[in-house]
Amino acid sequence: MQVGIIGVGLMGHGIARNILLRGGFTLSFLDHPGNQPTDDLVGLGARACATPAEIAGAAEVAILCVTGSAQVEAIITGESGLASALGPGTVVVDCSTALPDSTLRMAKVVRRAGGDYIDAPMTRTARHAHEGTLNLLAGGAAEVLDRVRPVLAAFTENIDHVGPLGQGHRLKLLHNYVSVGFMTLLAEAAAQAADSGVDPQVFVDVLANGGGASAALDRLAPYITEQNRDSLPFSVSNALKDIDYYRDMSKASGAATTVADGVSEALAAPVSGDDGDAYVPELVRLFRRSPDS
Repeated sequence: MQVGIIGVGLMGHGIARNILLRGGFTLSFLDHPGNQPTDDLVGLGARACATPAEIAGAAEVAILCVTGSAQVEAIITGESGLASALGPGTVVVDCSTALPDSTLRMAKVVRRAGGDYIDAPMTRTARHAHEGTLNLLAGGAAEVLDRVRPVLAAFTENIDHVGPLGQGHRLKLLHNYVSVGFMTLLAEAAAQAADSGVDPQVFVDVLANGGGASAALDRLAPYITEQNRDSLPFSVSNALKDIDYYRDMSKASGAATTVADGVSEALAAPVSGDDGDAYVPELVRLFRRSPDS
């Protein structure tokens, strides 16, 4: 199959490499200033395209790996968007973190243009993208998922079919709410511990041997003990976006958002203070009474 990808950032670059190296597929990608360096992809035979429409014209499977719903909608419906040039049966696979209601609207646009749609957001990190061991939460028709499964297998360890279209993004927002919420709580506790003179390794060990043992601790511990932020290259601004997507989704269904509102408020403070590009582990520093201490 001919594959196209839009969004060759921290996650998309690893996905693109594995589509070429592990999958052996022909790949085109959208040339965009937000991409990671793409010389290696071009060296492996990938072709840069100027517009989403050019991607659509060349691809049987078009993978989206962008920030959120606003970007997905612009890619699909904008001038020279995917919908303007989709071939019959082309499958759009949205690996972004997006709002389920937007996903359903975009799927209608793609279907009217003759294509199909799968929402398949990712869990795990950029390291897993480069290793080809991401997990996907796929929503949509089983037969459509099966058509693109060989492509998705090139960069994943697990592909879970979680229900009809939109359920992938719904579960991703639930997942990220729990994950980001845990890490925000942990960062605040680590900041308080540091301000109180608690040995950071002792703090980590006490949590690891008790009720604080978690993936959140595993991801923040390198920063707590060594100021190494690279265990989770995920920005605070993106974390806030995901939490606010969760709040929007919950409010639309009448669900409670009491805790989510608090997490959003905690993340909004560093974002409004021009620290939105900081990685989530750096919240430990940003939450401190004296952040530079």
